[in-house]
Amino acid sequence: MLENLFNLIKEHSTEAVINNPAIPNEKNDAVISDATHSVADGLQGVLAGGGLQAVLSLFNNNNNSSGGNGFLNNPIVSNIISSFTNKLTNNHGIAADQAGGIASSLIPSVLSSLVNRTNDPNNSSFSIGSIISSLAGGGNAPGGSGGLDIGSLVSRFASGSLDANNDGHVGIDDIISKVTGGAQQQQAQSSSGGLMDIISGFMK
Repeated sequence: MLENLFNLIKEHSTEAVINNPAIPNEKNDAVISDATHSVADGLQGVLAGGGLQAVLSLFNNNNNSSGGNGFLNNPIVSNIISSFTNKLTNNHGIAADQAGGIASSLIPSVLSSLVNRTNDPNNSSFSIGSIISSLAGGGNAPGGSGGLDIGSLVSRFASGSLDANNDGHVGIDDIISKVTGGAQQQQAQSSSGGLMDIISGFMK
């Protein structure tokens, strides 16, 4: 999923990054890498905080009918824009106002495209299951390493194997608990450079 996200951001970076005189050409891939990290880390942080439903809502086309500009009012998107802005200023020495403009232009358009592709049954490059699974540690997420398999979830509801918080009831709170725990584990690994190391491997 991360490589697909990196390539998606690269597709949307022509004006904001590649043709932007504020960004030296030799830094283009590094900036795209930082944008990828900001998106992945931002979504993972929400999942680690128990925000599975907020992420699912972000990927609901009905809630984002206004396209890229509509994302600016979403707190998840605002946090990702802020994170990327900080990376542009701290890692690449870009002035704060320019960095904010780049982030506010690139991130909403990328997320809008990501949501559209995720909801497109004819596009297999992204699925909400694979996104959440990759950010929550694959095997630690419901459905195992293959992602969120709704059919599998239904059968596991029946068997009770999703009672992650041991309250005797299996519901959305149990799914959230599993995803939250997996995302927290992935965050701990990423803090030592894991997530960024993976993304940096896509730079060619």
